Amino acid sequence: MGLFDNIGKPAAQPAQQGGNRSVDVVFGKLPDTFEEFTSLPQASLSTPYDTAPITVLTLCFYPQNPALSMKMFEFVSGPRTINPAEYSFIKDRFRDADYVPRSYFKGAVPGNDYKPSEPYTVTVSENPYTYQNEGYAKMLLTSGGADSPRFVNLRKAKDGKWYLWEQFILVGIRAPESSNPWA
Repeated sequence: MGLFDNIGKPAAQPAQQGGNRSVDVVFGKLPDTFEEFTSLPQASLSTPYDTAPITVLTLCFYPQNPALSMKMFEFVSGPRTINPAEYSFIKDRFRDADYVPRSYFKGAVPGNDYKPSEPYTVTVSENPYTYQNEGYAKMLLTSGGADSPRFVNLRKAKDGKWYLWEQFILVGIRAPESSNPWA
């Protein structure tokens, strides 16, 4: 078969295809303890729309309580082993930018130093490539400090739950206006 033999023919489609669906996940009350965290409806991890926003929530705890945050992070990671480099990466990300995970809540923008509005809401989206690989989901998250969505890769385990496989949400965004010497 030649390189251009398929010109004019319909393109092959992946077996499982996502759409352009977005869901606002609302946290009525933010947890104060690990027990309250695991009691949240999203802690069931039964869909990618549960696991993606609760991952954001785990990282929001890091500046106040790194140990609790990492316990929550391990919970959403499930059976996956988290290597020391990943812990080090997370710690490093919070050295100068503790506002990054807050930026995924609605209303959190550079102009208000990433203070989210209530009720605490995270927008989770999928696109046509979300379910490109069987057993995995690449969920998109909207940040008030970035021009394009960031994502988390999730993996479905034997128990039917969707666990965090990789996160790409602790990346650079616009600095809060209060720390911008030019604003």
